[in-house]
Amino acid sequence: MATVAQWIEGARPRTLPNAVAPVLAGAGAAAQLGAFSWWRTLLALLVALALIIGVNYANDYSDGVRGTDADRVGPLRLVGSGAALPIQVLTAAVTCLGAAAVFGLALVIATGHWRLLLLGGMCLAAAWFYTGGRSPYGYKGFGEVTVFVFFGLAAVLGTVYVQASTVSWEALGCAVAVGALSSAVLVANNLRDIPTDTESGKRTLAVLLGDTRSRWLYVALAAVSVVVTVALGLAHPLAFIALAAVLLLVNPVRVVAGGRTGLDLVPVLRDTGLAMLAWAVLAGGALAFA
Repeated sequence: MATVAQWIEGARPRTLPNAVAPVLAGAGAAAQLGAFSWWRTLLALLVALALIIGVNYANDYSDGVRGTDADRVGPLRLVGSGAALPIQVLTAAVTCLGAAAVFGLALVIATGHWRLLLLGGMCLAAAWFYTGGRSPYGYKGFGEVTVFVFFGLAAVLGTVYVQASTVSWEALGCAVAVGALSSAVLVANNLRDIPTDTESGKRTLAVLLGDTRSRWLYVALAAVSVVVTVALGLAHPLAFIALAAVLLLVNPVRVVAGGRTGLDLVPVLRDTGLAMLAWAVLAGGALAFA
């Protein structure tokens, strides 16, 4: 039976910034529109956290039963390592995704934005079919695009919309920057796993692009945050402070561009996530005071 520590590791805590950052950036953009609501932000955060933990457990289950996690370089996988039974991990995934649905429904009922039920359903479907089902899209190179859409555009703009009932170009800029950095986290993860994913038949975007082009994609996604920061800063000079967060990307970019492989890429996931979180705090805070 898996220990509490193993369950926590299986939830992949290094990915949590992918859930927190878009909500913080969205809250800042909502404040810039004069519509910040702490309890709506909190509900949005609970949705995002429950969703990403559910996604991680669902991926662990699906990859584990397919055997694609049998020989891994990265952190522990519960099913692949044999630490937990597949049914236990599946139950954890369904529980977390169910919690995300409940929190999301509460937010919709409280705000009256019923059209967001469709977005919520799409989020749940995307969470499961990433590696689940007969034809998982994560095995066909669409993982990074989906992360950009759901943990970038949908998460940031959704957080703004449930508070302001509209979105702004600043909110869209935040959504693009956070989505790009969130996708960069997955690119780094899949870059590390190219050898094992190729052997198991898992055709991620990194496998399809190859090692060199995947590294350039990571650098390009990291650069998006610089472009967005400059654009925000030209309109709201205080937003230039977010360039401080961009400095946190210097080392991971150096590691990726330098051709490092295997375990050397593991810290890149953490550092990119932390840079994304710092960017959301600084850019969101700057917009809130704009």
